[in-house]
Amino acid sequence: MEIRRATTVAELMAAAPLYDGPPREEWAEGFLGAPGHLMLLAYAPDGSPVGFVSGIEMRHPDKGVELCLYELSVAESHRRRGIGRALTEALAAEARERGCYGMWVGVDTDNEAALRTYGSAGAVDEGVFAMRGWGFGTD
Repeated sequence: MEIRRATTVAELMAAAPLYDGPPREEWAEGFLGAPGHLMLLAYAPDGSPVGFVSGIEMRHPDKGVELCLYELSVAESHRRRGIGRALTEALAAEARERGCYGMWVGVDTDNEAALRTYGSAGAVDEGVFAMRGWGFGTD
């Protein structure tokens, strides 16, 4: 398995089976063009994408920069092989290289697979929190 940073729209579009829904080229372009956004892709030996992790830098005047692990996905056929952990560790290494003071992820408390993956990559439980959202649509 190889992990490398996505730098082209074609790479992001090729990972379509790993996403929750169909990607759009204009969204992929916007993602790549946005400062502080990154996606790392894991590739099988045949060159097909089998996993990804995306991160977004978050900045604040009194905190500096931290990285939010936005989403992690591994193809069902490639799960339980350490790919999720490797992607998470690679993102953490990228955060350190960027000078981030830390990295965090929000995860459902009943998502045992994600909790195990993040724990195996060194994340610690910082307690339960509530999340509220506003849905504005995607079109």
